[in-house]
Amino acid sequence: MERYPELLRTLLSNRGINDAQQADTFLNPSYERDMHDPLLMKDMEKATVRIFEATEAKEKILIYGDYDCDGIPGSVILHDLLKKIGYENFSVYIPDRHNEGFGLHSSAIEKFRDEGVNLMITVDLGITDVDEVALAQGFGIDVIITDHHLPQEILPRAFAILNPKQEGDMYPEKMLCGSGVAFKLVQGFVAKYGEYFKINSGWEKWLLDMAGIATLSDMVPLLGENRVLAYYGMKVLQKNRRLGLGKIFSKLNIDPRHLTEDDITFMIAPRLNAAGRMDSPRRAFELLATSDELEAGKVADHLAKLNDERKTLVATTIKEINRTLEKREDRKIIVIGNPKWRVGILGLIASKIVEEYECPAFVWGREGSEIIKGSCRSFGGVNLVNLMSLTKKDSFLDFGGHKLAGGFSVSNEKIHFLEEELLKAYDQIEQEQVSDEEISVDKKISLEDVNEQNYKLIEKMAPFGMANPKPTFLFEDIEIVEVKKFGKEKNHLEISFASENRYMVRAIAFFSAPENFKTLLEKGKKISLIANLEKSFFRGRPELRLRIVDIF
Repeated sequence: MERYPELLRTLLSNRGINDAQQADTFLNPSYERDMHDPLLMKDMEKATVRIFEATEAKEKILIYGDYDCDGIPGSVILHDLLKKIGYENFSVYIPDRHNEGFGLHSSAIEKFRDEGVNLMITVDLGITDVDEVALAQGFGIDVIITDHHLPQEILPRAFAILNPKQEGDMYPEKMLCGSGVAFKLVQGFVAKYGEYFKINSGWEKWLLDMAGIATLSDMVPLLGENRVLAYYGMKVLQKNRRLGLGKIFSKLNIDPRHLTEDDITFMIAPRLNAAGRMDSPRRAFELLATSDELEAGKVADHLAKLNDERKTLVATTIKEINRTLEKREDRKIIVIGNPKWRVGILGLIASKIVEEYECPAFVWGREGSEIIKGSCRSFGGVNLVNLMSLTKKDSFLDFGGHKLAGGFSVSNEKIHFLEEELLKAYDQIEQEQVSDEEISVDKKISLEDVNEQNYKLIEKMAPFGMANPKPTFLFEDIEIVEVKKFGKEKNHLEISFASENRYMVRAIAFFSAPENFKTLLEKGKKISLIANLEKSFFRGRPELRLRIVDIF
């Protein structure tokens, strides 16, 4: 470890990397060295053989992908494989978020039978759909499940199941996202049949852009094989060859050569998700898969419009919620909803409520469905699945998710009692709650340390995400030179500081104002700042700056 500079050693150590070999592997990901053999995954051999047989027999293949930023890129990965081998007798189906919801659906499977489908490959779903898989297999449709969600006790009786979390699976990387599993299927197929189809060695690496988008968007730990998928995914995205993504980059003034993981998670993923939230997720698939310049432009324009509509809808709904909550007494949990609210945006609204009111939020809508559906987000260490499981048995028709985010459905009669039931459950676990997580700081540094040399060291640890957070630094007792708002609507904050060498260091916070912080921000005042170090390429001009995390 001694050969690494002290700053880098500290950052690595804070992430549990303390020996030179670990550090070398982490800082220098290698596709050849770090990617596991796909044939180690249970049922991989079976799945690849079945796909090969289907193509030889000219059977109809159907790719059935989830409607989010994991399932859609994974569907594109399989679509691109079949296109590469010149296979035409296939189609892609993505369920509607509003009318169908997550998972396999019997009505869709009946339609596939009528269309003569012989083989169905799922992406990012299927591991819990026991009845639907049985129905498909009963219709003579073989099902290959590719999924990463936790299997239940009873597995579907599919032709093959690719899921590293299933019992008896010896695959070393258990934390792949759905697109990651789909990529392994392609990798396995190419390893076995690439020569037969005259596929150049390493061709599948071009699909890492899709695996990378999904890995960064789906909040899986960016360690091990996921780090490789995200790292090389970013490299492929920076050389972008997809027409639709090119149009989106252009609209957002993003130069792909300087693309960062933040651009993916905050700019690209919301636009892909907007398709399913506001219209049809098929539009996002078309954007990523199309090789038609005209279609790419049209779909990119459409997604940009949908994303603007989504922002407006969320903003007006939040205003409505604020007016309602002003009249209510403060609660430890907020449950709020309206039958007219669009189900696809409820998660976004719940997140905004948590930010503003600092408590767990459960937000519901109905939007044409007879059943009330909702999304929830956590605050203060509350485990949402535990919380929902502690309510009366009939409080929910269904619920699921994980510690920090979930979804639920409730009957029309029970919705009126949901807040009361959740508050009772909260009181049972309140003594176990941890306070909201404190902001962790990697190292105390000075304004002089905001330089190109240190930025290059930090950059070696990218891409950042879950289990590899952006390094966070503490600047103590620094004097404010200027405070101003910027942006078209003046809704972003910029604070300038002067280093001892008198060069200016800018710190910014998007969608923030001086009053959002607990200390008064004015010229001449000394503050302590917690921030990330980043490089902006706004209007093509590189600039090192700080991204504000907290001020006190």
